[in-house]
Amino acid sequence: MTNFLQYETKILILKRSSKVGTYQGKWAGISGYIEKDDVNPKMRAKIEIFEETGLEEKDIKLVKEGTPLEIIDNEKKILWIVHPFLWDVSTDEIKIDWEHKTCKWIYPNELENYKTVPRLIDTLKRVL
Repeated sequence: MTNFLQYETKILILKRSSKVGTYQGKWAGISGYIEKDDVNPKMRAKIEIFEETGLEEKDIKLVKEGTPLEIIDNEKKILWIVHPFLWDVSTDEIKIDWEHKTCKWIYPNELENYKTVPRLIDTLKRVL
C-alpha cells in the first residue's frame, strides 16, 4: 500500500534510503507490504505510518481509500497491487526512520519534478 499524508495543502514525499530492498534514492509515499495476518489494508497502512513517521493515531485522519491499481515493473519483473490512501495529519513534524533519507512537503502538482517509484503520480490521482 502507499500512503499520502496531507498537511494543509501539501503532501509528504520521502526519499528512500540505501537500506531498503527496492527503489533506493527514489521519492515515494509511505509504503509497505500487506501481510498475511493483517485484518485489512487500512490497518497495515496505519502501522506503516506510525513506524515510518513517528505519528500516532491522534495525529491522522483517513480522507480517502482509493481503488487499488496494478503497477508492473518490467525491469524488476514485479507486479505490485497498490492500495492508495490519503490521510490528513495534524502536524508537519515528521520523524523518519531508517527506510528514508529525507522527506519534504510539496504541492501535489510538484510531484512530476521528482524521480519517484513507478507510477506514484497515478497512485496519488486515485486519492485526490
